[in-house]
Amino acid sequence: MDPERVLRGPSRGRETRGTRVFGAFNTVFLILLCALMLYPFITVLAQSFSSPGAINAGQVSFWPVGFNTDTYAAVMQNETFWRNYGNTVLYTVTGTAIAMVLTTTYAFVLSKPHLKGRKVLIGIAVFTMFFNGGLVPNYVLISSLGMKNTMWAIVLPGAISVFNLLVMKSFFESLPKELEEAAQIDGLGWYGIFGRIVLPLSKAVIATMILFYSVAFWNDWFAAFLYLDKTELFPVTLFLRNLIAGASTTASEGAAAAGTTTALVSSNIQAVTMILTVIPILCIYPFVQRFFVTGVMLGSVKG
Repeated sequence: MDPERVLRGPSRGRETRGTRVFGAFNTVFLILLCALMLYPFITVLAQSFSSPGAINAGQVSFWPVGFNTDTYAAVMQNETFWRNYGNTVLYTVTGTAIAMVLTTTYAFVLSKPHLKGRKVLIGIAVFTMFFNGGLVPNYVLISSLGMKNTMWAIVLPGAISVFNLLVMKSFFESLPKELEEAAQIDGLGWYGIFGRIVLPLSKAVIATMILFYSVAFWNDWFAAFLYLDKTELFPVTLFLRNLIAGASTTASEGAAAAGTTTALVSSNIQAVTMILTVIPILCIYPFVQRFFVTGVMLGSVKG
């Protein structure tokens, strides 16, 4: 018997026909899957630079037809648009910061089995996943608290996602208990353990939660639609939603100032809306993508 063959193993260094067929099939399948995922985005991008007539005639697929930037100009030359865009950035950054502070601290507390009333706190959180007061009671509550027409009506109601909370709780439970015990022996209290031991070891799940929260706050327009009446407080998603619906006088004035009509703008405004909305997320995602799968998997190992 050849000693080198024994060390190498029967299958190492040799590729069977079945393995080659599976690899080829897997490659083709993944390429087709990526193409299916990219097709809608490429089509929307092409439509955003196409003429309204070409879009209405269904002539746009991968390339712009009748190259047109009037819609972009109509939106981007409007001062209200940029003010609302700044509001969206403010709401997203503030809301994500508040959500991360509340979620991480709440999850850390729930991850301690010795905590008295732990099951009650978990039950309260899980209960809100299935039941809520409804639209009218929520509106009355926000109005009664004096948060209507303020930033807090946008950032506070969605400050804690129970799903994110449970994922982070499971991640904290998976951390070695010996680290906390060693830190306690060295004289660290719970705040020190949380800030100097737990958080540095949780970069993957924290980056994932930041992505989840930032996307949710960035895309949200319904809360602003309910609780904000002042145009200068609108997020950009609500501005663009009103532009689509033809319900924003300011948007119509901006379109007229750009030398076009609301009808012309509205024919491909949906495509422009999607592109303008997704650009910041596309810029952020590459920096947190390497943490994404790791963070979700680590946080979902335990129930």
